[in-house]
Amino acid sequence: MESGQGFIQKNALIHVKRRCLVISEIKKQKTIAQSVSYTGFGLHSGKPATVVFKPLSEGSGIVFIRTDLPGKPQIAARAANVSATVRATTLASGDATVFTIEHILAALFMADIDNCAVEMDGPEPPVADGSALPYVEILQSAQIREQSKSRDVYHITESFCIHDKDRYITVIPYDGQRFSFLSLNDHPLLGAQYIDVEVGGNDLVKEVAPARTIAFMHEIEGLKKMGLGLGGSPENVIIYDENKVLTPLRFPDELVRHKVLDIMGDLFLAGRFNGHVIAVKSAHALNTALAVKIAESREEKERS
Repeated sequence: MESGQGFIQKNALIHVKRRCLVISEIKKQKTIAQSVSYTGFGLHSGKPATVVFKPLSEGSGIVFIRTDLPGKPQIAARAANVSATVRATTLASGDATVFTIEHILAALFMADIDNCAVEMDGPEPPVADGSALPYVEILQSAQIREQSKSRDVYHITESFCIHDKDRYITVIPYDGQRFSFLSLNDHPLLGAQYIDVEVGGNDLVKEVAPARTIAFMHEIEGLKKMGLGLGGSPENVIIYDENKVLTPLRFPDELVRHKVLDIMGDLFLAGRFNGHVIAVKSAHALNTALAVKIAESREEKERS
């Protein structure tokens, strides 16, 4: 990881060199061919929830719609709309909010979808099984449709880094899109876990999408007092006590795979870009801060 740490500026929380290039690639934009829905309950709220995915035209992006609120307010899935990052990513526009939407965004990213309406009948979507896989599968069942306009991909030409004590996330120039993550945890069954995946070079649907979120027994009571994790159970969360895991694992390194899943969802708020994302102990706050910096740089480039 020495090469990643070389992009961190000492005694600085944020170091950004703002220059990137927008290239219209041969790949076309994509949406879904028909509407599909999923019903369950929210991870943090514990309340029943239904999400409906609908096709959108070229250039629309990903748009969340609160169908339970007057006027059905819309919230664009953009980094500038991030309003909170406590145990999940929250987006807001006006008085409307949606939270715990990172798994849906990761699923849209892995399903290669650019334009989609995500209608929600409440502030939080269903947790499903705690991974992005059920959402990827339902999106694929809707038949992904290629559209007429080309996809714009931003090519990072210099480093962007968010650094907070022993945690950081950086993106560096790369011909393609790659994610590397180092997780360090004191739990005897976790320790150090590392993963390196490349979009197009790895089967993300098999290797990343099934990875579920985790929780520790000692923190569950505190989360519930905060009004969080009310819908969590061994059916949708990997639970660890002091010395063992209480949920059968899908991968020996499921924790770090889920960390990459979260990064994919959070950084999709900055749109599609080429670059190598390298992270150590990063979570939603750092992920979305990096997404904001990438998005700001793009906007600056488009204006110049």
